[in-house]
Amino acid sequence: MITGELKNKIDGLWDVFAAGGLVNPLEVIEQITYLMFIHDLDDSDNMRAKESAMLGLPYKSIFAEEVKIGERTIEGNQLKWSVFHDYSADKMYSVMQEWVFPFIKTLHSDRNSAYSKYMDDAIFKLPTPLVLSKVVDSLDEIYKIMNEMQSTDVRGDVYEYLLSKIAQSGRNGQFRTPRHIIRMMVDLMEPSSDEVICDPACGTSGFLVAAGEYFKENKKEEIFFDKQKKDHYMNHMFHGFDMDRTMLRIGAMNMMTHGIDNPFIEYRDSLSDQNPDREKYSLVLANPPFKGSLDAEAVSGDLLKVCKTKKTELLFLALFLRILKIGGRCACIVPDGVLFGSSTAHKAIRKEIVENQRLQAVISMPSGVFKPYAGVSTAILIFTKTEHGGTDNVWFYDMHADGYSLDDKRSPVEENDIPDIIERFKHLDKEMERKRTEQSFMVPKQEIVDNAYDLSINKYKEIEYIPVEYPPTSEIMADIRKIEAEISVEMDELEKLLGL
Repeated sequence: MITGELKNKIDGLWDVFAAGGLVNPLEVIEQITYLMFIHDLDDSDNMRAKESAMLGLPYKSIFAEEVKIGERTIEGNQLKWSVFHDYSADKMYSVMQEWVFPFIKTLHSDRNSAYSKYMDDAIFKLPTPLVLSKVVDSLDEIYKIMNEMQSTDVRGDVYEYLLSKIAQSGRNGQFRTPRHIIRMMVDLMEPSSDEVICDPACGTSGFLVAAGEYFKENKKEEIFFDKQKKDHYMNHMFHGFDMDRTMLRIGAMNMMTHGIDNPFIEYRDSLSDQNPDREKYSLVLANPPFKGSLDAEAVSGDLLKVCKTKKTELLFLALFLRILKIGGRCACIVPDGVLFGSSTAHKAIRKEIVENQRLQAVISMPSGVFKPYAGVSTAILIFTKTEHGGTDNVWFYDMHADGYSLDDKRSPVEENDIPDIIERFKHLDKEMERKRTEQSFMVPKQEIVDNAYDLSINKYKEIEYIPVEYPPTSEIMADIRKIEAEISVEMDELEKLLGL
């Protein structure tokens, strides 16, 4: 979480824009994103050069040679953040406006790349050299603090804190998915190197970035030492869709700075007929919007056949089933209402997953996970598309803690069920013997069917009542009188001391 000095620095950065006359939150976030991208481009280029040197692989820096911008040719080195941030304000502004910004707009000139799509209409809007100089200095300070924190989550947290300043968070169902929850879901799914991964409501691409980082940490040699698999990783593995161009721009940049050159990030209403995808993906990772505006007339007829509803959380579940290949898997976050809702649509989608697919797990999360953005109670559903059933026993886990306090502050705490969740899920064969009074247990399919496909953990969890024995009333009264006598004696001694 963003707290203390880092939060103050980001707030101060926002104030610099306001003082310079840029007060539209969308414009501010876009300009900050561009500048962060330029900074990250320098850092990632240096990192990839070092990795290539260690692995003995060829790598050509994008700043290595002369670069042609319009009719002018300049040294690529002058476009690096680490070089131009030491220039005078006037020179820095000129370099940024005339060279750096046009340069980043022409990166990956392939018109089909995610990057080029969303940089095409990017505009440099910082009004004066002084504002740019102050912003660059502020970002240098922010990056210094981020590097000192040495946390893989901090970058995502910074993005999300910036986005929280746009007064849309929550209004359109755009709730932040905590990075540690995203990573838990990726670890649970253990994606393979040949996956085709999709997030149909990708936002800033948090799930896709986390999946990419998982491969770097766990399957580095398998992917990056194999030309074909590396090409798949860079160009074909990751797919994300959203209806917010600002989110898409940030998401595309986020993916690129994490070393994924050409993800398929596209503007698309995933629930509409403009989404033609069917049986295309092997893994879906998502936290779809739970509420917000929905054009019922634009919703794909295929989805309405599965569950006729205007509730986006149900329609997205139907979408996941449509876009997954046979054998494809899904880990998604849903509001608790999906688990026990009594409407025809609620029951229909649950029945579809239990009867016609293979439901594997329901992980119930505490309501504080999404604070301070929302206090909604959620769960993670894990299932496999089979089209011929396969649900046998469903694993339920009652998460009590995620490593952070469950209030608005979300401060780090020792209590954390996430390692236990991952460990137990990987050894489900050992879960059959657990009692319903424990934190996790198995529930047979037939019992779920008999309960109208209710998937709420409270429906199956048994509460163990421990009897509390109290002493007899006479004994309690005797103790009270004894205490009163002791008080009376003490009061008498106090009066003597005071001479009363």
